[in-house]
Amino acid sequence: MKTPAKSTKLSSKTLRRRAEAQLKTQTEIKQTIPSDYAAKKMIHELQVHQIELEMQNEELKQARIAEKLHYRYTELFEFAPIGYFSFNLKGVINQVNLRGASLLDIERANLVGKQFSNCLTAQDRNKFNRCLAKAFAGDGIQSFEVLAQVGKHKCWLNIEANLGITETDCLAAVIDITDRKRADEELLFQNDEKGKRTDELVIANKELFFQNAEKEKRVGELRVAATVFETQEGMFVTDANLCILRVNKAFTNISGYSGEEVIGQSPKLFNSGRQDKAFYKEMWNSINTTDAWRGEVSNRSKSGDIYAKNLTITAVRDGKGVVSNYVATFRDITTSKAASEKINNLAYFDPLTQLPNRRMLLDSLRHVLTISARSNQHCALLFLDLDNFKTLNDTLGHDVGDLLLQQVATRLTDCVREGDIVARLGGDEFVVLLENLSLQAIEAANKAKKVAKKIIFELAQYYQLNMHRYHSTTSIGVTIFSGNETGIEELLKQADIAMYQSKAAGRNTWHFFNKTMQESIIARADMERDLRKAIEDNQFQLHYQAQVSSSGQTLGAEALIRWQHPERGQVSPFNFIPLAEETGLILPIGQWVLDSACAQLKAWQKNPLTQDLVLAVNISAKQLHQEDFVEQVKATLKRHDINPARLKLELTESMLVENISDIITKMNILSKIGISFSLDDFGTGYSSLQYLKKLPLNQIKIDQSFVRDLITDASDRAIVRTIITMSHSLDISVIAEGVETVEERQYLLDNGCTHYQGYLFSKPVPINEFEVLLKKG
Repeated sequence: MKTPAKSTKLSSKTLRRRAEAQLKTQTEIKQTIPSDYAAKKMIHELQVHQIELEMQNEELKQARIAEKLHYRYTELFEFAPIGYFSFNLKGVINQVNLRGASLLDIERANLVGKQFSNCLTAQDRNKFNRCLAKAFAGDGIQSFEVLAQVGKHKCWLNIEANLGITETDCLAAVIDITDRKRADEELLFQNDEKGKRTDELVIANKELFFQNAEKEKRVGELRVAATVFETQEGMFVTDANLCILRVNKAFTNISGYSGEEVIGQSPKLFNSGRQDKAFYKEMWNSINTTDAWRGEVSNRSKSGDIYAKNLTITAVRDGKGVVSNYVATFRDITTSKAASEKINNLAYFDPLTQLPNRRMLLDSLRHVLTISARSNQHCALLFLDLDNFKTLNDTLGHDVGDLLLQQVATRLTDCVREGDIVARLGGDEFVVLLENLSLQAIEAANKAKKVAKKIIFELAQYYQLNMHRYHSTTSIGVTIFSGNETGIEELLKQADIAMYQSKAAGRNTWHFFNKTMQESIIARADMERDLRKAIEDNQFQLHYQAQVSSSGQTLGAEALIRWQHPERGQVSPFNFIPLAEETGLILPIGQWVLDSACAQLKAWQKNPLTQDLVLAVNISAKQLHQEDFVEQVKATLKRHDINPARLKLELTESMLVENISDIITKMNILSKIGISFSLDDFGTGYSSLQYLKKLPLNQIKIDQSFVRDLITDASDRAIVRTIITMSHSLDISVIAEGVETVEERQYLLDNGCTHYQGYLFSKPVPINEFEVLLKKG
């Protein structure tokens, strides 16, 4: 800060010169004065001296005034309650008053010539330099706050800097605002304490808004928090001792308890007894280590009803890191869970007998085959067909026939061990799956024979069917297996063939599958050999089946492989794909399909008519489980230089039984580059419902088995409606396959399904025919 300039004493020569000049302006010497030279000179000298004295007196007077002003200025500058600093262009301190030195707790002599930014914390040095540069640039007064390092302590400073008298000098006024900052922090702490009641928070923050405009942002955040608290999800807040402090309206709507009834209570009030101590121990381990837990629990409402809910618990910590509160958010999932269970029941259980249906049997059989391969245990598959069941239906009616099927189901279940599986395939056909019979095939066969004999005996006992006493028998076919060398369908076929042997032998008996039935096995070996040859000779081709919207617009197609055998002609995928899966040949075949599909997409990209089409490609489980599957897909896309958004990969539910986390990871990686995913044959799987929300799916495909009997089968209609509703609730597109009639399409459209695939629009055709269809519109 610059001080007033001190008066400079006039030199004798200057004083003499100024006196001479002044004398010339005065009147001439009176005539009475002697005129001789000596006298004149003396008078002249006296006059000059007098003028010199007058000038010196005036100068002394001005100097005393300047000295008083300087003293006053110095006193104001040095002892001002505000720190004053003068900086040069580089931020070096030129001058500082006593208050400024006191603020930084550094001797003034040690401050002058030092960089002011060195007194600041590292994070605020750049801020100071930027604001100083703006002041030197003439941008007006720069007002800003910085944090200074004062000895071992820190203090907040408010700086107002402006250009000084010269362009190389910046003047700054500095105030210690540490106490105000602490007051702000204390105010914030008090504000947090008022978080126990949302209304009080809003009022308190409105008051803070008027007291300090800087708290406006915090007020807005608190208002949002209050709004969020009153969401459709139930919420309650407890203190660190799990004493409930507050609940929202949704909590009352779901649990039936009002706020007055639960505030001050423990959440144990809602305990249903469905979760054991181990469950809660694991839950609290998660909360204590990660500050959060999420899962499904069953609670008891005020009315005593048990309801399921998705619950999220979050620990809230104070500034010292100590838990101060717990916030619980929950959603009643009773209805959606019941819907899921209904879908599961309709999809996997026979509605008449409540036995597992064919779908669940196949999944169970697949699981048993895997376990058997590891344990080397032999298992048995029994195929049962009731004798003369059609006669019963024709004579006494289907209602009576249904009663017989229900009683047969009960007797079969009583004939096997817990853990063995009894399934109804449809009509009067049942299957019994016996696990872990023996390591020895002969012993396993003997045990299976005993079960078969017991079943024949029990099912031959009389049935009471309403007013009718009825006698029935059954024919059984048995096949023994170990490991997964024989496919699922092959096992069922073996047991079925053996059952027909029992029919041929007079019924009411059992037969084992024997070596005379090996023709199918030989045929399978021939098929595998031809399949390998087909891969070498490139005997495959892709057919394309259109996928259309409700308006009839073609959105894309599904690429379907066809095998043009040189001798057998065209071989259906249903005949060779299962074999390819079992033998591992599906890997080179799957890669060929992906390559061919991408090549076609590249061709489509060049044509305005086809450049927006999406091509769906089926991916097998073996492909997906390869470690380098993602790299293979990326390399294929790069090789053909196509837009990933035009490729859709179709997965089946059965793939999601094992390694689900690995599958999700791979899907997420591919989704990020634009590839979409469709879950094919939805509703026919067994273990994927619980993972549905975690999968990055873009589309769900309703299996054609549900569409086929959609118009006549109430169960299929219920499943389809539920799948569509679930898809919409998850914001996932839904498409139905196997649409063959206008009535099926209309029913799907009426229930919210707007994408279709099936013979109603086009059968799978070669590429040239498909593109002709596109041109026709």
